[in-house]
Amino acid sequence: MTVGLTSTLQFIAGNSAQYMKAGRQEQARGAAASAAACPDGNNNEMEDDRSVSNGDLDSYLKHYNRWQQSAWGRKLSVLLKQYCGYEFDAEIKWNNVLMIGTFHVIAICAFLYYFWQATLVTYLWGFFIGGCAGFGVTGGVHRLWCHRSYKAKLPLRIILMCCYSIAGQNTIYDWVRDHRIHHKYSETDGDPHNANRGFLYAHVGWLMLRKHPECIKKGRLIDMSDIVSDPVVQFHHKHFVLMKLLFCFFLPTFIPWYVFGESFRMAFFSQCFVRYVMSLNFTWLVNSAAHLYGSHPYDKRINPAENRAVSVVAMGEGWHNYHHVFPWDYKAAELGNYSVNVTTFWLDVFAKIGWAYDLKEPSKDLVRRTLEKYGDGTHITAQIGHMEEVPAPVDS
Repeated sequence: MTVGLTSTLQFIAGNSAQYMKAGRQEQARGAAASAAACPDGNNNEMEDDRSVSNGDLDSYLKHYNRWQQSAWGRKLSVLLKQYCGYEFDAEIKWNNVLMIGTFHVIAICAFLYYFWQATLVTYLWGFFIGGCAGFGVTGGVHRLWCHRSYKAKLPLRIILMCCYSIAGQNTIYDWVRDHRIHHKYSETDGDPHNANRGFLYAHVGWLMLRKHPECIKKGRLIDMSDIVSDPVVQFHHKHFVLMKLLFCFFLPTFIPWYVFGESFRMAFFSQCFVRYVMSLNFTWLVNSAAHLYGSHPYDKRINPAENRAVSVVAMGEGWHNYHHVFPWDYKAAELGNYSVNVTTFWLDVFAKIGWAYDLKEPSKDLVRRTLEKYGDGTHITAQIGHMEEVPAPVDS
């Protein structure tokens, strides 16, 4: 087991270190080119951008076209058109397929054969650490750094950085850039996880394929100067490998084993695979299910929908039709209570102690006029007639 753990960590560290090195090289180039440039410190999910950020877009397109004509390219094209229903031909990123696939297979096996033998405290620990990871994604990288829907003092930003590291996703910079592209060019070839290409692509397929050239070009136009100037984000970027290994894998495994007396095998498989993979999929559901299934009370012209189930597992991120209409609302929702928007509860708590401030919200009148003009008629006000009768946006 020790050998297996060592090999796994070495494999993860090796891949992460490779892209961190490329990121530091890109940082030096970007600083010389523009004050608004940012270190493009990608891990393997974002490697497409580097070839284009060097100004060699023609070379990228030639490589892209060669792939389309290759045997593997033609086979993949047939599969994508048959099972996913879209025309985009892209090169498979086999390292991502291997990593994501391996983690999912092990997680499923561990869940079926080991997870049910865990102690109660291990379940509670997994729930707690998973909640911390979720808050780092929803309250941190999404609502704070992507949309600037509120401001946070240094202690809260550090907490959010650590919580986000538990989630084990991309660097904050990469996540923010992709999400800003997604909002600006939603459901087009410029969207990194375009839901028009089907559930599978929007959920996880986009991580396994090279980006569409249009997405690469659009990504170069996104303003990231605020992220570059944030010292917390830059600290996370500089120490990305260490933060991911420490907060996503080591501490979640070490604490239940050393402190709670859980077996090392149970702690390792439950936290490094089951908890981690569940956390990833909860985040991915916002890109897939919340863009394909649900109502459109605020704007029936767009794909993002109100999806209560996604909101429950994603800590309030499933009210997606509202979010795409009012992305700067710190609640990412208009209605509901804390039970379906846990992130808002914690942001309100931090607001009470002064660590979160300048929380942004649209006026009720703006929301009313928007849903009356563009909504599909499923909003509660379509039945009761007056915005004043709608329950408070968030109550305790």
